[in-house]
Amino acid sequence: MIRFFLLGLLSLLFLSPAQAAWHEASSDHFLIYSNQKEKDVKAFAERLERYHDTMRFLFNRPATKPSPSNRVTIYVVKNLGDVRDLYGGKNKYVGGFYIPRAGGSLAIVAKVKSSRYEMSQSELILLHEYAHHFLIGSAARAYPRWLSEGFAEFYGTAKFGSDGSVSVGLSSKGRAYELALARDVPIELLLDTKAYGEKKSKKYDSFYGQSWALYHMLHFSQERKGQLSDYVSRLAQGADEISAAKQAFGALKELDKDLNSYLRKRKITTYRIPANYLNIGNIDVRRLRAGEAAMIPILIRSKRGVNEEQAANLLVEARQVAVQHPSDPAVLTALAEAEYDAGNDAEAITAANQALAIDANSINAYVQKGYALARMAPDAEDEAAAWKKMRRQFVKLNKIENDHPIPLIQFYRSYREQGIEPPTIAVDGLARALELAPYDNGLRWMMANEFMEQKKYDWAAHTLGPLAHNPHQSEMTERALALLKKAEAKALEAKGQKETAVGS
Repeated sequence: MIRFFLLGLLSLLFLSPAQAAWHEASSDHFLIYSNQKEKDVKAFAERLERYHDTMRFLFNRPATKPSPSNRVTIYVVKNLGDVRDLYGGKNKYVGGFYIPRAGGSLAIVAKVKSSRYEMSQSELILLHEYAHHFLIGSAARAYPRWLSEGFAEFYGTAKFGSDGSVSVGLSSKGRAYELALARDVPIELLLDTKAYGEKKSKKYDSFYGQSWALYHMLHFSQERKGQLSDYVSRLAQGADEISAAKQAFGALKELDKDLNSYLRKRKITTYRIPANYLNIGNIDVRRLRAGEAAMIPILIRSKRGVNEEQAANLLVEARQVAVQHPSDPAVLTALAEAEYDAGNDAEAITAANQALAIDANSINAYVQKGYALARMAPDAEDEAAAWKKMRRQFVKLNKIENDHPIPLIQFYRSYREQGIEPPTIAVDGLARALELAPYDNGLRWMMANEFMEQKKYDWAAHTLGPLAHNPHQSEMTERALALLKKAEAKALEAKGQKETAVGS
């Protein structure tokens, strides 16, 4: 889909199927594509599942599995240069990246370690980002930046034992150097997301290292036992970051003093979770068919995102692969996505129909056909009939995979785009989609605006919280904060009117 600008065609970034076989590893929470050896791909999937279950165990969460299409898809490319080219821009330090999307979250990493128990630079970045993914999925609001990054650093240094155990809370050599050499962040700025963003030094500072240290201390310190939970509770009740910190931690100067003392300790406490406490589920690894393997480099670029020019160039490659493998449903589905990206709706539908004729459960074929039908509907002679046809497409997909968020989102959007009020079933579906993918900011914004339309201002405010208080400031953050203030004011006004009516 047309989402991001990429620099030039990247057809030379990946090993061809003739040089190395592509494998797919499918587990409860991840779908991995890599052209490394089967045993290495399986070991990678095992590590990730152990990592996920370690966080689940320590958070005392029930063991649940996402819908198959709502797992994180990980594409393993040849090297860090390929990762950076796919990321785009001129950032020469990117070692891997993650994009959260409802029904399409993906990560791009470089070749993983052949050892079952060692992690590459890309994998360590993936652990950090997946910790964010886990935390967002476990919280009703966005945490302050220090807490979000401290949590990700705490878990992101995980060590995988040869006995199947997982250790977390370990120190990082990189953060140790940072704490020793980089500029300190004053405790008041560390604890205040907005203030840090406005006043942070242009020079490299020790924000991440200090965030890890503070999270670690509050997690393990007996003297400060319970303070972290108290802090999070106060934030949930609406306290601002500094007020919550002072109420939960006490004097910030003392907190800073204790943190400095904590950092001087020679030994730190860590968690080691034995293998018998962890459940990684089944991991199935298969070698991709020749057509699938040939299409993988194209699919990666398409999923990452292309502009119009890139979409047109990519389509040429996709059509060439489809000519060579005309009976492979995965190839035809990828072709449908490339056609859609290039603006060819009729061709996208044709390719999707061909894929579905071979494999009636080809999920992405349903998605791409539905997208194309939605884009065609406003210009149809009978627009109402066209929208109904589009909705039927996503209803079919919902019956195949009930908890796939995309059909729920698109079913709702079809009514808004048609210019009519969505029925209750569509709004309920949108709310369910947000439950399934709370990390998707666009989806959260959509749900909040729907609540505003319904005059459910308290619900809108609750939904907007993670956006408005997102530690990574953006234009959407400012828009969400403005809408949050409006929702809170409207909610207060409505409450006052209700109390007046009761009193009279």
